[in-house]
Amino acid sequence: MDKFGKSQPVKRKEDTRFLTGQGRYVDDIAPEGAAHAIFLRSPVAHAEITELDVADAREAEGVLAVLTFDDLEPSGLHPYQKGEVITNADGTKAAAPKRPILAEGRVRYVGEPIACVIAETLAQARDAAEMIMVDFDDLPVHTGLETGGPQIHEEAPDNIAYDYEKGDGAEVRAALEGAVHRVTVPVYDNRVMIAPMEPRGAFAEWGEDGRVHLSFGGQGVWGMKGDLAENLRIDPEMVRITNPDVGGGFGLKGMPFPEYFVLAIAAKVVGRPVRWMSERTEGMLSDHAGRDLISICELGFDEDHKLIAYAVDTISNLGAYNSHFGQAIQSALFEKVLMGTYDCQNAHLRVRGIYTNTTLVDAYRGAGRPEAIFALERAMDQAARELGVDPVTLRRKNFIPVDAFPYSTATGELYDVGDFNKVLMRGLTEADWDGFAVRKAASEAAGKLRGRGLCYYIESILGDADEWAHVEFREDGGVNLYVGTQSNGQGHETVYAQFLADQTGIPAEMIDVVQGDSDRIPSGGGTGGSRSVTTQNNATLKTVEMIVTRMQAFLAERFGGAVDFDDERFRIEGTNETPTMLEVAALAREAGRDDLLSVRQQAVLDGRSYPNGCHVAEVEIDPETGRTQVVKYSVTDDFGNLINPMLAEGQVHGGVAQGIGQALTEMVVYDEDGQLLTASFMDYAMPRADDVPFVKFISEPVPSTHNAMGMKGCGEAGTVGALAAVANAVTDALWPLGVRQIDMPFTPEKVWRALNTAQNGAEIAAQ
Repeated sequence: MDKFGKSQPVKRKEDTRFLTGQGRYVDDIAPEGAAHAIFLRSPVAHAEITELDVADAREAEGVLAVLTFDDLEPSGLHPYQKGEVITNADGTKAAAPKRPILAEGRVRYVGEPIACVIAETLAQARDAAEMIMVDFDDLPVHTGLETGGPQIHEEAPDNIAYDYEKGDGAEVRAALEGAVHRVTVPVYDNRVMIAPMEPRGAFAEWGEDGRVHLSFGGQGVWGMKGDLAENLRIDPEMVRITNPDVGGGFGLKGMPFPEYFVLAIAAKVVGRPVRWMSERTEGMLSDHAGRDLISICELGFDEDHKLIAYAVDTISNLGAYNSHFGQAIQSALFEKVLMGTYDCQNAHLRVRGIYTNTTLVDAYRGAGRPEAIFALERAMDQAARELGVDPVTLRRKNFIPVDAFPYSTATGELYDVGDFNKVLMRGLTEADWDGFAVRKAASEAAGKLRGRGLCYYIESILGDADEWAHVEFREDGGVNLYVGTQSNGQGHETVYAQFLADQTGIPAEMIDVVQGDSDRIPSGGGTGGSRSVTTQNNATLKTVEMIVTRMQAFLAERFGGAVDFDDERFRIEGTNETPTMLEVAALAREAGRDDLLSVRQQAVLDGRSYPNGCHVAEVEIDPETGRTQVVKYSVTDDFGNLINPMLAEGQVHGGVAQGIGQALTEMVVYDEDGQLLTASFMDYAMPRADDVPFVKFISEPVPSTHNAMGMKGCGEAGTVGALAAVANAVTDALWPLGVRQIDMPFTPEKVWRALNTAQNGAEIAAQ
């Protein structure tokens, strides 16, 4: 650990810029004189477009162009977007209906873009959009989380986009039928909005050389570069993508939304830059959502309460079309941690993805892993209650033993290391598990119910295993570190500079991290799936090794002796010379050795890492009002070796807050006509400061063997563990009063009704 990161809680260098208003977000950097774009969106959820007249809008003051679906192809833009398509259980491909960039004859959700108005000013664009004449013939609407209903796409009978399976269903079913104990638990994972602090936005411009530049608030540049080049039918080298400062991503900003393609072709059509910035309600109507699935979980145990089989049958909402990764989230990604930390090889997953007349559904912090762990840990807790055993004992009995690693799971993941029992026991100690009875008694004395919930999670790091790094020694004595990942607020500028400083002795304050520009580095995987710290620092480490090798050869030739490097200085045998890396760079510049001043390398991880840990939540419930509060929260995580514990803790705090929000307050609601009822923060309840308690964070590392640094990702772990911890705590508080089933979000009304229904039922039974 002395070599890799030194685990120092260095304060974030970028925070001064952000907190003093010096952040440069996409809406801050649009070119002077850029035209403004506004999108006309569908006001209905499902309808044929019978009239679309844009003539008056095109003649309006200040209007430069109005684009509809029919204008895209003639202007040079392929008018459809692609999305990942998975394989069904029977070997056929899942449904792949066309997803038009602007509505093609029919709309399928409220908020679907129909036309784009480009004008000199934002006000002129808005006024012109109101002049567009559009009429519809309404069609029946399907919004329920169920198969069947009004047909949305011909390619998907009963609105089933895919029917996916993993594992041997017949074998698992036989094991369940032969189990001594069998527990069935329905688990609903509510639909949530992602709602980053900064909404989506972008601008596009074309250069005299025929290259297009798209700048957007994103989680990486290379995916968008490839997609835009493909839709424009131009060479990727003619496309430049940049990401400036980004105010939160969480999966939302990793996707190529329709607006970005339209802006690119609009800028070409009008011959000047075009900018667009989503407003909050517009985002709620057009951003993809997260979660939104229901799973039936079945667990089978032997007479000693050893888990012998696990089956999950899920229906997952995809929204109106296939989003970029939408089909894979609750299938291929869910399955990665299907069996969690438990030693059971008999597991089966069936998922049916369905289309509905709602916004698309795709990745949200964790992307399939929180959903899988939520289902499993809810089921394990319910099993403990029904079997009458301690939830801690049940988990410990079924953990993968430490001597079984590396361990191949039932779904084919290779866990490299793990000591789940050690982390769990540390977590219970830090949470003062044994002191709960005293706290519960104090709550009861105050007229409150109190419950505690445990979740032991594991997640699989996602994304490309390879990454690039480029180190450039500047003439002013500083260093540029070019990276292929993209910060959305995680603190990359600090942690990457800190890591490079630890490996080279270059002062961190002299290192500038450069990100988000497809012209600056050959490729990169962007940010998502908690991949950044492991993949990027792995590439940086390889780049440093190349720099050291080249500088050693340079010094040996210059001074005639063997050269060593101790992470801070070179030491040359037979001399008193101990130059720093910056001093060697200065010598190389004098000697004209540019190959020492600019070095880039690509590196590939040996395998994925698997962060895991123990979340313990305690809630208080007011039985008179149903109000639920998380009053105590503790997290003990195995993130492997940490470069900066403070930044890791910050990631956990944010993830837990998002998990608490989903568990207690957040819920996207559509009415039977497909109208969004939660289209502002007046109606959609984001968690507030007083909803989130102090979150205690403890690191209990078991270093990964899949990278030289022993690191594991940490960006999504807080959310992965929080959902089940809070839900299990609420169930623990309500179970003694007869409440056997309650789903997120645990709003006051829902909890109050559950308590009163249980009480009335008990009274009726007593009579």
